[in-house]
Amino acid sequence: MNNINRHPSWLKIKLPGGENFSKIKTVLNENKVNTVCTEAKCPNKSECWGKGVFTFMILGDICTRNCGFCGVTSGKPTYTDYEEPYRVSKIAKELNLKYIVITSVDRDDLEDGGSTIFAKTIELVKAENSDCKVEVLVPDFKGKEELIDNVVSKKPDVFAHNLEVVKRLYPYVKRKSNYETSLKVLKYAKSKGMLTKSGFMVGLGENTEEIINLLDDLREVSCDILTIGQYMQPTKKQLRVEKYYSPEEFLELKKIALDKGFLKVESGPFVRSSYHAEESFFS
Repeated sequence: MNNINRHPSWLKIKLPGGENFSKIKTVLNENKVNTVCTEAKCPNKSECWGKGVFTFMILGDICTRNCGFCGVTSGKPTYTDYEEPYRVSKIAKELNLKYIVITSVDRDDLEDGGSTIFAKTIELVKAENSDCKVEVLVPDFKGKEELIDNVVSKKPDVFAHNLEVVKRLYPYVKRKSNYETSLKVLKYAKSKGMLTKSGFMVGLGENTEEIINLLDDLREVSCDILTIGQYMQPTKKQLRVEKYYSPEEFLELKKIALDKGFLKVESGPFVRSSYHAEESFFS
């Protein structure tokens, strides 16, 4: 019997809790704002919230794509909340946040892919809390430069877009996305002067050569910051884990990536796109 989905000993983390944690949850619920921290069941929620770092998920909680690794609900969104940017900026001010990440589900149903709401959210957060740094983690906007321009025109401090997996796995894991389009998004953002960032997961059947090729492709488009994390199956509906990488293997991947010229690399079993985002920016 194959026990690959038994979590190894190093995949243990303290569950979130405490008075401050409860207060934050209350503020988020009262303002009807989603966070990836909750929607994607991020294991680092307690650590990040304790530092005042949040990843807001705008544009609803239904994604128009159906990636094999993701636990977010997929389907056809029925509503677009244009007041959401105001609530996000209100929370950023109320909690005196110093660093936030703004991401979203894919909204292929919208002509602008949701880029206008991204732009408004950046604008309002910076207007209400000038000390707050803003990182955006955007969908691919189907590679449309005018939609990327909507976002970069508001001057986020970091522009992130994730490759997620190696090229060979795209038809299997990211069926409605395109590897080359994602690289194009990062390349275009860099051409506009953005500090760029990307991330990917391991454990879905990739090999070392494919990982090296992905790293080379990201450096080819001058990507600055990188995250590497372990894929963990959210529910039985998503793809199974093919391999659990050891902490030592993650350290080796980090060394390889740094040797290739990335400015900052976060690599580890629990690393997610926004993990230590503020440290990657300020260090």
